[in-house]
Amino acid sequence: MRIGVDLGGTKIEAVALDETDHCLCQKRIPTPAGDYQATLRAVADLVRSIEQETQQQGTVGIGTPGSASPTTGLMHNANSTCLNGRPLQQDLENRLRRTIRIANDADCFTLSEARDGAAASASSVFGVILGTGTGAGITINGQLIPSQNRIAGEWGHNPLPWPNPDELPGQPCYCGKNGCIETFLSGPGLCHEYLRTTGQLITGHEFAQRLAEQESAAKVVMARYEDRLARGLATVINILDPVAIVLGGGLSNFMQLYENVPAIWSAYIFSDAVQTRLLPPLHGDSSGVRGAAWLWGKDEICHRP
Repeated sequence: MRIGVDLGGTKIEAVALDETDHCLCQKRIPTPAGDYQATLRAVADLVRSIEQETQQQGTVGIGTPGSASPTTGLMHNANSTCLNGRPLQQDLENRLRRTIRIANDADCFTLSEARDGAAASASSVFGVILGTGTGAGITINGQLIPSQNRIAGEWGHNPLPWPNPDELPGQPCYCGKNGCIETFLSGPGLCHEYLRTTGQLITGHEFAQRLAEQESAAKVVMARYEDRLARGLATVINILDPVAIVLGGGLSNFMQLYENVPAIWSAYIFSDAVQTRLLPPLHGDSSGVRGAAWLWGKDEICHRP
């Protein structure tokens, strides 16, 4: 049995898969926001609950925001900032009394969608998370690419390309810079653009409602968002030239993106023809947790640290 855990900013989800990738058990709980010790307890308790229900012990893979530093092993670059500077893997291994594997949540999402998801037939995949943050992962032939600095796919912390004058210098980002792609294309970035346009502070859910009602301000904001997403993905295509790009996260539910963004990005891509496909996720918000389970092979056995 392989257990995957998706450690998100608002929820922690866990799934147990058998040798045929059938779901044996799936659970979801709120994340103890801003509390590192409570987060450790929540993850460990969730794994134990699944093992108690299935009467099996499994390998454990965990998808997290950010990643572990290759030099110190401490977490960094996580927008769930209580994880930063912490030995997350070591602390969870001590609590669970076994070796675990940790990868960036966008890597886990991409792995799932590239293996048997929306891009299962694609030899190269760029998997994008558009949610509380903006991250991505890269697979070649269904495998995550080796990442020397553990930052492969971190397109969200590059500057927005081809910026308009009113997009400069850009909003401050938690990483310490201004104008990162994440500050424009994340859920909070979309809501900030609506605030900047209308003077009204609303939630992402309220924005989706207003867009569905064809509110003019929401349509203007979404058009700007689509152009920014097209610019951001155009730079990815210019460098990686993937067969498919799969969107995940809450903003991937705006279905107009899959038609409108490819219609825009050709103007920014260094080619006379663009065949890269922009796809919605097949497994929805369960892709990350399934990919975390797949950090272990089917025939691998976890060991005590």
